[in-house]
Formats: sequence, C-alpha cells, structure tokens
Amino acid sequence: MREGYLLDTHVLLWLLTEPARLSDAAQRLLGDSSNQLYVSAASAWEIATKNRLGKLPLADSITMSFQQHLRRAAVETIDISPDHAILGGAIGWVHRDPFDRVIAATAMVEGIALVSSDPVFDGLNGLRVVW
Repeated sequence: MREGYLLDTHVLLWLLTEPARLSDAAQRLLGDSSNQLYVSAASAWEIATKNRLGKLPLADSITMSFQQHLRRAAVETIDISPDHAILGGAIGWVHRDPFDRVIAATAMVEGIALVSSDPVFDGLNGLRVVW
C-alpha cells in the first residue's frame, strides 16, 4: 500500500500542458507538495498509442521526454505489476478500455485514490476517485 494519488492520463496531460483545465480541487491537490503523485506506466502506453493514431498530435514532445516531464512535475511512475494486470483483466466492469482498466486496478491494488474527471470510473466498487 502506498500513500498518494494516481493521476489518470488526461489529468497528467492537463497538468503538463493545460493546468487551467483541472478542477479547483485537483489544482489544490496537485499543487500541494506534501502529496505524493503517481502515474501508471499504462498512461505512457496510452499517450504513445493515441499519439501514433493521431488522436494526441501535441503529445510528441511528451512522449519524447516522458521521464523528464514527470520529474519536473514531481510525479513518480508505478510500473504495471502482475497484480495490476490480473485485476485489470478480471474486474467485473463493463468498460472495455484496457488503459482505464489497468489504471483503475493500479489505484485499487495500491490503495490510493485516482484523480480523474472521467465519469466512467464513477461507481466502480473499490475505487476512490477525486476530482
């Protein structure tokens, strides 16, 4: 179990490129240096995939220096573990997006809240979401 907050992919992108899009509560949470911030390795995969497909054309600079961007934002990466992958695949949830499934499972396994504005996570049993 960790302490801190896991950023959903869009929250990471907004933190790095458009912080005004973050809710007031998220801005306070992410701006508090006493809060440990994490991102799943699945977010790097998601950003690179969507960039390749032309869905995130502005993400080129982020994918080229992903770790540098994370260091500057004081965000640590959580690697995808077998526990994350197994729960992500097994969780009883109709949502099929593999990135969202692994990100949700990571927050659940690690016992940390997910920072996300995506309503797809609402009501997922065992997942704490803050926005």
